[in-house]
Amino acid sequence: MTEPSPGLTSGAVARRLGVAPTTLRSWDRRYGIGPTAHESGRHRRWAPGDIAVLQEMCRLTASGVPPAEAARAALAGAAPAAPTTEEVPAGRTAREPALGDVRRELRGLGRAAVRLDSEAMDELLESAVARHGLVAAWEEVMAPALHAVGRKWETSEDRYVEVEHLLSWHVSTALRRVGAAGSAGLPEAGTPPVLLACVPNEQHTLPLEALAAGLAELGLPTLMFGAAVPPEALDQAVRRTGPAAVVLWAQARSTAHHPLARHVADTSWGVRGARTRTTVLLAGPGWAGRTPAPGMLRPAGLREALSLLRELCTAGRGGEGPAVPVAGS
Repeated sequence: MTEPSPGLTSGAVARRLGVAPTTLRSWDRRYGIGPTAHESGRHRRWAPGDIAVLQEMCRLTASGVPPAEAARAALAGAAPAAPTTEEVPAGRTAREPALGDVRRELRGLGRAAVRLDSEAMDELLESAVARHGLVAAWEEVMAPALHAVGRKWETSEDRYVEVEHLLSWHVSTALRRVGAAGSAGLPEAGTPPVLLACVPNEQHTLPLEALAAGLAELGLPTLMFGAAVPPEALDQAVRRTGPAAVVLWAQARSTAHHPLARHVADTSWGVRGARTRTTVLLAGPGWAGRTPAPGMLRPAGLREALSLLRELCTAGRGGEGPAVPVAGS
């Protein structure tokens, strides 16, 4: 006789649905949504029927139904089963993209964001970084989730704005945690900083925050100036700090400021006869379409940017520099 399936653990169910394990325990305690065959003293195991109730609970709360009402409906089977990734949920038009099916973590993060489940987002982001590393977590989970939420907002008559804002905040928080952990080791003495700035009129800072976190993991110092840095302020920062590199982020071609990038690449400092210039990294899709001028580089993504900056910082300490064109002194 075949033994019945033991079911899934709470952790496995939480990852599948994009909720925090503590949320599952709370729903069980408050609304009676728990494993039907839970034995005292043993690990909780969720059968397929239990998971179906949870899926319905998640779908209803994500659509704005209060948790108590959603729990009653889910337990009573009053609402249809939760849609698969191929179906279009109620209230969403067919043209709206689903919140991610690139990988399990991405799907879970998208569902948690739509539910405005802060605790689940924190746990999922921390887990993605721990399991896959910062670069993969950013490129395969965080950035696609942010893009998907942005697309939902654009195609749904300004709905989901609160989802985008909350997800952005939690991604930023996760990146800063990575940076804080990495910065525990002091950079080598004499290492010039990497200056990170958005061009004027550019408000998208999260890609620079991901880069700052990666540089912290490498033990490289950074100066983060954030969104919409005025040209005069950027010029003064370069002259005062003598950075190993300056990263300028432009999300769109309308914000890419080529004269500013050229000015920064041509800026020099130091005593006469030993003047120094920095390398400018043109980061973001806004710079696409032009060949970088001498003294400028355009990395394809976070991984390449980190590699280039590590080499440039090594050169700034007097080591062997990168085999790339850098403006002369």
